Amino acid sequence: MAADDRPTDRRPHRRPTINDVAAASGVSRGTVSRVLTGEGYVSKDAREAVLRAVRKIGYVANRHARGLATQRSQTVAFVLSEPQHRLFEDPNFSILLRECTQELAAHDIMLVLTVAGTEADRKRVSRFVSEGGVDGTLLVSDRAGTSLVDELLGTGTPLVVCGRPLDDSREIAYVSADDRDGARRMTQHLRGSGRERIATIAGPQDTPGGRERLSGFRDVLGEVDERMIAVGDYSRASGEEQMLRLLERAPGLDAVFVASDLMAAGALDALHRSGRRVPEDVAVGGFDDSAAAERCDPPLTTIRQPWSRISKEMVRLLLGMINGESPAGMILPTTLVERASV
Repeated sequence: MAADDRPTDRRPHRRPTINDVAAASGVSRGTVSRVLTGEGYVSKDAREAVLRAVRKIGYVANRHARGLATQRSQTVAFVLSEPQHRLFEDPNFSILLRECTQELAAHDIMLVLTVAGTEADRKRVSRFVSEGGVDGTLLVSDRAGTSLVDELLGTGTPLVVCGRPLDDSREIAYVSADDRDGARRMTQHLRGSGRERIATIAGPQDTPGGRERLSGFRDVLGEVDERMIAVGDYSRASGEEQMLRLLERAPGLDAVFVASDLMAAGALDALHRSGRRVPEDVAVGGFDDSAAAERCDPPLTTIRQPWSRISKEMVRLLLGMINGESPAGMILPTTLVERASV
C-alpha cells in the first residue's frame, strides 16, 4: 500500500475535561473546580498542581458549562447612554471602555458594549439585562429624563454608574471624579493668573458633571452675570458655538473655563476666528485632560480626571456586588495640568 493510501485517523482530538485535569494533578474534581472558579479554600500545593496540569494538557474552561454550574454568565454590560457617535467622538468613553475591558479580563469576564442613545435602545438594553444576559452593568453618562437607572435597578442585577447620580436619595453604586472641586481649582487658577472677566461654557445641566462643574465655577466667583455663562453639550461644535455667543454678549471677557476638553477645542477655534490671542487676550481652561488637550493650539491647561482609577474602582465595586456586597459610592480627586492656554 502506498504511503498516500494509508488510512488516517480523521477523528477530532477530544477536548480535555475537568476530569482530565483532576487525573493529571492527582486531586479531586471538586478541588479542580474550586481552583478554576476561585471559590473556596485550596492549599497552595494543590493549586499549583492543578495549574500545572491545566498548562500541560491544554485545558480551557467551558464558559457555558461553568455558567450552568455557577448561575453566572461571566459577562458584564458596558452601557453608554448617549448617541452612538459620541463613543467615537469623545475619547473619554473609549478610555473607560478599554480600561474596564482590561480590568474585567483579569477576572476572565467578558465585557459587552451596548449603546442606549434612544428610547428603543434603552428598552432593548433593559430587557437584555433583565433576561439574565449579564452578571452586572456598568452605566456611563446617565442623563436626567432618559435615565436607565430605575429600570436597571428593577432587574435586580448589580449596577455601577460612572458619575455621581443626579438623584442621591437611592442607594446606587457609583464612581466619580470630584467635578465640583476640579471646577473650583480651574476657576481659581484663571483668577490667580490675573483674569477678572471670567466666563464659562458649562456642560449639559441634565448630567451630574455639567451641574457640578458649573456649581464649582460659581463657588469661586459668587454672583455671576448670567451673560458670562453658556451651556454646551460636550461636543467640539457646541464649544465653538457657545464661545461665539459669549463673545457677542461679553466681548471684554478675558478668560473662559470650559467644562470639557472637546468643547474647549471648539472654543479655541472660535477665539482664533475672532482674532483673539490665547492666552494673551483670553485664557482658556478645560476639563478631562483627554488626548484633545495636548493637540490644541496652544496646548490646553485642564483638569485631569483619573480615568484608569475610575475604571478599576467601577469594576471592583461591581464584582463586589456580584459577590453579595452592598452598593457604595466613591469620589476621586482631580489634578490641575498646566500647559500654555493660561
